[in-house]
Amino acid sequence: MTDSEFQLRCDTAMTDLNKALLRAAEAHEFDPDFQAGALTVEFEEPREKYVVSPQAPAFQVWVSARVKSYKLDWEDARQAFVLPATGQTLKELMADLLQQRIGEPIAL
Repeated sequence: MTDSEFQLRCDTAMTDLNKALLRAAEAHEFDPDFQAGALTVEFEEPREKYVVSPQAPAFQVWVSARVKSYKLDWEDARQAFVLPATGQTLKELMADLLQQRIGEPIAL
């Protein structure tokens, strides 16, 4: 994958995730913010923040959440960034992390 291909895939994945998070935030108590290529999701009580950011040198998307880091690789077959350990796409991983935090299912 070239740098420009990675950037295009990241931009698309992050924009799609942000749109899904904005829709879900209307029904749940969290605040997504997408700036300068990075996406944050903040919770009020107890205060917590998740960060989703592209890591161009590694051609990965990293998610920092719940005192853990997740590194997702591009998978051509699924046309998505995927967590190798679980096979979850970026949206599936974020939905799972949000569900753990909020305590109810969230569809992204």
